[in-house]
Amino acid sequence: MAESSADQSSDTKHDNASSPGISDQEKEMASNAHEAFTAGKYDECMMHLESLQELNKEDYKILMNKAIAEFYKSGQTTTGTLKQTLMTLKSQVHTAVEDIDGLDDVENSILYYNQAIIHYHMRQYSEAIVIGEKLYQFLEPFEKFAQAVCFLLVDLYLLTFQPEKALHLLAVLEKLTVQGNNKNGKGENTGRDNASQKAEFTAMVEAAKSKMHQYKVRAYIQMKSLKACKREIKSVMNTAGNSAPSLFLKSNFEYLRGNYRKAIKLLNSSNIAEHPGPLKTGECVRCMFWNNLGCIHFAMGKHNLGIFYFKKALQENDHTCAQLGDGSNGQSKKFTGIPMCALLANKRHELLYNCGIQLLHLGRPLAAFECLMEAVQVYHANPRLWLRLAECCIAANKGSSEQENKGLPSKKGIVQSIVGQGYHRKIVLASQPTQNTIYSEGQSAAIPVASMEFAAICLRNALLLLPETTLPDAREQQPSLDSSGEGSDAASGKGQEGDKFLPAAPSSPLRKQEVENLRCSILACSAYVALALGDNLMALSHSEKLLHQPKLSGSLKFLGHLYAAEALISMDRISDAIAHLNPDNVTDVSLGVSPSEQDQGADKGDLEPVETSGKQTPLCYPSTVNSARAMMLFNLGSAYCLRSEYEKARKCLHQAASMVNTKEIPPEAILLGVYLELQNGNTQLALQIIKRNQLLPSLKSTSSPDLHKKPPPPPYQPSAPLQPIQVPSSFTQVQRK
Repeated sequence: MAESSADQSSDTKHDNASSPGISDQEKEMASNAHEAFTAGKYDECMMHLESLQELNKEDYKILMNKAIAEFYKSGQTTTGTLKQTLMTLKSQVHTAVEDIDGLDDVENSILYYNQAIIHYHMRQYSEAIVIGEKLYQFLEPFEKFAQAVCFLLVDLYLLTFQPEKALHLLAVLEKLTVQGNNKNGKGENTGRDNASQKAEFTAMVEAAKSKMHQYKVRAYIQMKSLKACKREIKSVMNTAGNSAPSLFLKSNFEYLRGNYRKAIKLLNSSNIAEHPGPLKTGECVRCMFWNNLGCIHFAMGKHNLGIFYFKKALQENDHTCAQLGDGSNGQSKKFTGIPMCALLANKRHELLYNCGIQLLHLGRPLAAFECLMEAVQVYHANPRLWLRLAECCIAANKGSSEQENKGLPSKKGIVQSIVGQGYHRKIVLASQPTQNTIYSEGQSAAIPVASMEFAAICLRNALLLLPETTLPDAREQQPSLDSSGEGSDAASGKGQEGDKFLPAAPSSPLRKQEVENLRCSILACSAYVALALGDNLMALSHSEKLLHQPKLSGSLKFLGHLYAAEALISMDRISDAIAHLNPDNVTDVSLGVSPSEQDQGADKGDLEPVETSGKQTPLCYPSTVNSARAMMLFNLGSAYCLRSEYEKARKCLHQAASMVNTKEIPPEAILLGVYLELQNGNTQLALQIIKRNQLLPSLKSTSSPDLHKKPPPPPYQPSAPLQPIQVPSSFTQVQRK
């Protein structure tokens, strides 16, 4: 966009020369200044502008041109100073963007456009869109300036995930280009100058067409319109050939279709060595290359390779930042010494976001937590990111018992030790893990460490960032494109539906159904964390809210009933808990989450494919309705036990055991069987159950009065409480402009 800024400063000087009420001397000076600027002779340009300022001290445009000339003289490295100068000039003109309502204000359009350019490079996209949409209303067709404003708006719409608006604007641009071409072809002059102008105009039109095809591909990728995208990809390949941008786009398209091998092949065939580099383009292609490889390998389920490539991308990004001198932490120095176009080159936080999600799936929650904590300092308004942080805390605090008990159950979960010999031989049973654990004793819960207390704060933040009920009809943060003539229907039709989303940078925005899915996941995690912290009232509240959600997946409904029952048992409301533990409550254990719920990673307008490989439900989670109902029955047996209804408990236990494979019976169920046999007075059978590590048919026997004095066992819980299962999240590739 720096080139656009240069074009506009030239246009401004040209306007000065042709404005009414200007003497021939001033026209000549303005023309000389314009020529010197175009030739790159900024000192000479400054001299002409100073002479012009002495003749006309009241024209703010001269001051603006001087500021732009100084900016270019510094190698476009004084962005902060230029921004301050333009703000001062704007206050002198006494107009605000919101007040542009007549053609009289069009004269100030260059000032506003230059401000929009600076907002764009400082990643202040909302402010840039407000200015761009106002300018769009007063554009005259066939102007080079009109094309520059439209391209800026298209870029901004794609960066803020508004592909419908971008496509509408591209359609308008195409119309303007065709009409402008026809108008240019009807010229009657046949001089050499006219011929060269025509050739220049044709070249500009061709470049614009190539750029428009690339923008369309990016928009269709965001919308996941594969057919339309395939058509546009062909146009891109025809106009741009096998250039790096076209190959990156085609690779992205194949990634979206799930053709991962082909996507890798296309990436490898791009000649990234020929790219001009971040100093000239503001894009670090090497960084994008490694990041895209990381995304593709993540989608293939190869997490170790994925994190390897993400680390390579981070190294390239740090190397680029070191070259640009972007290592200073001082805010005052943030925008000095770096070319304006290179301000967008730093993708560190987007890459850390991708690394964090990858590490979380890799089973390294502490490393993931560190990455995501750094990312959340920039993207603190993303509810999905807060949920990921909470998941890191949960995974880090699960303990090793779950890993020990995966697969075949062993006596480790039942027998702690054996003491004595012969007649005095005693079996010491393992005690159950206590739930009311204080995870971060002696420090504030708000300190960002991977504790359950901090997980509770993260989940509270995530819930607060979600809209209360449904998303409002109001558009995202920017006003709709509402201009006369061509642009009046910009936000109609599909656009209206597409605008109802919740921003979640650096991920793709959340549509209405995705928000509801996310709310369910957050409530399930909140209930789990509250139980772990011993806050049974909050756990019950979250579980009941979860069960009242309109579109709840079978897996989360199952967890909601389990968590509610556990909270109620801890509160000594056994009857209510038994209602939740009814096996008929479980009718489905599918994840039931649409592909759009997958976590979508950072950067520039891509959405990810529906995951088809590499992701499996964890072993500790019931894979069938039968095994889920068996788990309900095991817990129901524990609840009956607490009410001293031992016969009912025994029936539940043996019914559950008959529904699942012997090897799938958890150690807690074996302990419950041992307890019931001891209550029944069958000491030998209890010993046999322990020895064989499986439930055996009960023997009727008179129960010993001494045994009845034993306290009932704690309610059955899995070795580690079941976790809310999320569809594995994936990333978006870093997309070239």
